[in-house]
Amino acid sequence: MSTYTQILYQIVFSTWSRERTLTENKREDLYKYIAGILKNKKCHLYRINGIEDHLHIITHIHPTIALSNLIKDIKLASSDWIKENKIFKYFNGWQDGYGAFTYSIKEKDRLIEYVKKQQEHHKIKIFIEEYIELLNEHGIEYDEKFLF
Repeated sequence: MSTYTQILYQIVFSTWSRERTLTENKREDLYKYIAGILKNKKCHLYRINGIEDHLHIITHIHPTIALSNLIKDIKLASSDWIKENKIFKYFNGWQDGYGAFTYSIKEKDRLIEYVKKQQEHHKIKIFIEEYIELLNEHGIEYDEKFLF
């Protein structure tokens, strides 16, 4: 018997100390690089976007891949790639931890639109406000001292 899954993830993580180092002119290169990592791991990328201090990735993860390993691989490989290629001058790495939220496939289009509009969204709301909303929306208990 084959394995079938349909788990739609929104993965969110930020730059070290939420520094605003991901300059707009090079973010698309970073997205393509991360897309390649996901493709190599047989994950289906629906959308990736972000602003200067964080990223959102909407993806289906292949059933043989552990979420924590995938995120570790993305962070390590992309951090090395950024530094080797001098993509973002002041980039100091990714912050420890991440947020990963699951959604029904029926919410895919809404979620893609939300991530597509990150630049507009963050004219009104800073990352930490958005992140706390996601944690609350998904009923995740958290300690605020680890958010700041």
